[in-house]
Amino acid sequence: MSTILKVEEITFRYDQKFTALEGVSLEVEEGDLLAIVGANGSGKSTLLKIMDALIYPDKGKVFFKGLEVSEKTLKDRDFLRMFRERVGYIFQDPDIQLFCPTVYEEVIYGPLQMGLSQEEADQRGIQILKMLSLFDLRDRPSYMLSGGEKKKVAIGSVLTMNPEVILFDEPTNGLDPRTQVFLVELLFTLHQAGKTIVFATHDLELVSEMATRVAVLSEDHRLVRTDRTENILSDPDLLLQVNLIHEHVHRHGPIVHRHLHFHPLPHQHEE
Repeated sequence: MSTILKVEEITFRYDQKFTALEGVSLEVEEGDLLAIVGANGSGKSTLLKIMDALIYPDKGKVFFKGLEVSEKTLKDRDFLRMFRERVGYIFQDPDIQLFCPTVYEEVIYGPLQMGLSQEEADQRGIQILKMLSLFDLRDRPSYMLSGGEKKKVAIGSVLTMNPEVILFDEPTNGLDPRTQVFLVELLFTLHQAGKTIVFATHDLELVSEMATRVAVLSEDHRLVRTDRTENILSDPDLLLQVNLIHEHVHRHGPIVHRHLHFHPLPHQHEE
């Protein structure tokens, strides 16, 4: 397989003070189903945003199919259009992504902006809405949707662009179990259809279920290892080192017991 996305020695600091990534190099292969994992604050979301040129690194370079992606190269309108068509980004919080008056207008906005005809945009939009079980909600404004429905619309607005690469920040975060299952099945379907998928998460259960490769970020914002999923998840020393699992120690009389625990996803309690 050939490399489709690559970052070389990426360093990024917010406000030139707070380090988010330090010297990170990573290659994404065509057809990858790659998870980027790390503890909260390790730089996962920042790395995805740099891959999508939503922000630019302080040091290092980004490449798409061997072509450098930078603030300078994206000033070329043809290159910008090509890159935006072929690489899609889905935010962790769909409210950041949704701004059109209705669900239908949301999913056809991207194709129309890229110059597709109304007829072709409509064709894509209807197909995606039906695939995501959103067709009956097509005239509804996003503020009247549930969290899971908003996430589906955000995904739909990317899928109507028919990208080759999908970057997904925390795919299942904050979703009910039924929507989580729906999204996992959808990502598998998209991968089987030939899409390259990169997702950021600290949910190791999701990684075990979905990813074929894993890139591990440490709490000092460096990439410490990239490997097959089974090799990463069978290395407790590594997972402890990067704070993705913790060791629970307790005593029963003179006997000391040690157990490893995955970190649960954050959740909210409703009263």
